[in-house]
Formats: sequence, C-alpha cells, structure tokens
Amino acid sequence: MSCCLSCLAASTCGLCGSVAAGISRKSARLAYCGLFGLSLIVSWILREVGAPLLKKIPWISSSQTHTKEWYQIEAVLRVSLGNFLFFVTFALIMIGVKDQNDRRDSWHHGGWIAKMVVWLLLVILMFFLPDIVITIYGVLSKFGAGLFLLVQVLILLDFTHSWNDAWVEKDEQKWYIALLVVSIVCYLAAFTISGIMFIWFNPSGEDCGLNIFFIVMTMVLAFSFAVIALHPQVNGSLLPASVISVYSAYVLYTALSSEPRGYACNGLHHSKAVSVSTLLLGMATTVLSVLYSALRAGSSTTFLSPPSSPRAAEKKPLLDGKELEEGKETKEKEAKPVSYSYTFFHLIFALASMYSAMLLSGWTDSSESSDLIDVGWTSVWVRICTEWVTAGLYVWSLVAPFLLPDREF
Repeated sequence: MSCCLSCLAASTCGLCGSVAAGISRKSARLAYCGLFGLSLIVSWILREVGAPLLKKIPWISSSQTHTKEWYQIEAVLRVSLGNFLFFVTFALIMIGVKDQNDRRDSWHHGGWIAKMVVWLLLVILMFFLPDIVITIYGVLSKFGAGLFLLVQVLILLDFTHSWNDAWVEKDEQKWYIALLVVSIVCYLAAFTISGIMFIWFNPSGEDCGLNIFFIVMTMVLAFSFAVIALHPQVNGSLLPASVISVYSAYVLYTALSSEPRGYACNGLHHSKAVSVSTLLLGMATTVLSVLYSALRAGSSTTFLSPPSSPRAAEKKPLLDGKELEEGKETKEKEAKPVSYSYTFFHLIFALASMYSAMLLSGWTDSSESSDLIDVGWTSVWVRICTEWVTAGLYVWSLVAPFLLPDREF
C-alpha cells in the first residue's frame, strides 16, 4: 500500500510539474487569472464551512463572543489578504522591468510550482495573524475595492471605444449596420431592465421615492448619452453610449437588489437564491474585468504599456532602408522590450482581491443574515456611486476634446 501511495504521489507531483512547465509566455496571464479564480473558490468554501474551524483557533476566537457572520467575514478577509500580498509582492518585484533580458521577466512567466507554494503558504500564514491586522485590512479593502471599481470603469470605456473603432475602421456597410443593430439592442435592453426595475423595486402601496429617483436618473442618463454622442460637435458614436447605458442599468439592478431584506421597497424579498445570483453576477463581472485587463495588457497603448514597449512607441518614425540594413544585426542582439507593465498587471489582481473580499463579506457588514451575500446599504451606495462615476467619465471622454482642443485625448 505504501508503495502504491508513493507512486501516486510521485505521479501527482509529476503531473503538476508538467502543467506548470507547460505554461508559456502567452498563457502566463491566463494562469494568473486561474490562480485568482482559485482564491475566490477557497474564499467561498471557507465562508460557508470555515466558521466552526475558526472558533477553535485561540488567537482568532478570543474571550469575546462572536457571531457566525463575524467568523465568515474573518475567513474571507484572511484569504483575500494572502492573495493581496502575493500579487503586491510581485508588483513590487517587477518595478522597472523593461526588456526580456531582465531576470525578473522569467520570474513573471515561469516558476509556477514555486508560485503556487508561496501563494498557499501566504494564505495559511494569514490565519496566524491577530484580529487587529485583519480589521485594518478590512477597512483598507473598502478603499481598494472602490479603486478597482474605478479601474473597471476605465477598462469598460477602453473596451467600448476599441470595439467601435475596430468596426468603423473596416469601412464597410455591413459593419455600420452591425454597429446600429448592436446599439439598438443594447438600448432596448437598458430600457427593458429599467422597466422591470419599476415593477420589482416600486411595489404598489409603498412610498419608494428613492428607488424611483435612481431608476429615472438611469433612464435620463441613457438618453443623454445618445444625445451627447450624436451631437455634431462631439462626433461620437452610438455604440459606446448604448453599452454604457446597459451597463449602468445592470449596476443599478445590482444596487437595488442589495437593499436590506427588511426594506419594503425591495420587491425581490431576499432569499438565498436571489443573493447568490447577485453575487455570481458581481463575481462574473469581476473575473471578466480582470481577465480582460490581463489580455488587454498586451495590446493596450494607454495606461498598460510602459514607455519602452514597442506599442507605446508606435508613433516614432521608422528607420530608413539603409539604417535598417545596418542595424539589423544589432537589433537581433538587443533585448526585446516587454509589451505591457508587469507591475500594473499584478496591481490589478491585488485590487480585485480586495473587491472580491468586499463582495463575499457584504462590505464587512455582519448585521445581515449569513445566508445573504452582498446585502446592505453600503453595497447599495457603492454601486450607485459607481454608476454615476461611470456616467461622468463617459461624458467627459466625449466632451473633453471639444472643451480642451489643444490637448490630446
């Protein structure tokens, strides 16, 4: 039996080593996304089943009597802190990496067995820290989560404008028709979602002025986006306006569905199924944002590419033919610049770790039932502010070139 177990262990280690070794430069970004996804799964599992275990740890379960919700928040924050430290450490290590000759470039793309071991040790180590450290991290995570939401909005704006430019550059009628069709569908979806919210979050016989204000404001913003984008002096496009409109409607839905279960204007009458579905939508948005930023990092010419990258220097004039021939051999010997900022890449994951912790812990609010996830007025107002910031940034991206013609945008 011991011989069989030894063979099984050796085979398992060999398989893990093969998988880690098979991660190439191109797939390394996806591997980091997989590691981030694993941290979300671990957080969720410990949130559901970890409370009895934490009660047995003396430096966590002190003389004070804590609720089940408190232990669930502790478990989520401790896993998140380990994940955060992992990515922040790599962000600091990667500062200043400009070319692939730098030894740290291989650290970024390789050594996956060591990375997995370090990540696991960090997560385990967090459960030996005193409560005060976790409390401080919980407070800081609220600001980090807000910063991630801002980055998420910037990523969305970058995505919509890139999508629009890609189809417009094709300069064919079928692509212009596709732009129009997608824009109409997105606007229909945005106003349909708003109409459904009028039914769900404005029950008859209840005074739900706040909810009505939020919904009407969202519809007004969606209409305003189209008016501003199609103004002759702005020279915008309907596609980004429609995508931002449907995103704003989605954010408002998640905000109103996070209202406390005792609030009469929340017609969903919170159940665990509704809470989990809202969480899944939030987690899906988070994972997609992180994944898009990871993949977009290799092609972005804005804030993801360092000055030394070839993409950041696209506007420089090319060499003459003679200079090209003379420098061909030298160029082959020169180090190839990195195509995106490794530091920014890891910081995105660090902020996403904070945001996911806030989702799973209900923004560290233990007043609601442990069966409900991401419910409370803190969640509501965070999302409402996110919607308004999104609207403000999008409108600014439209009017800034008109208001400040001497500056490049």
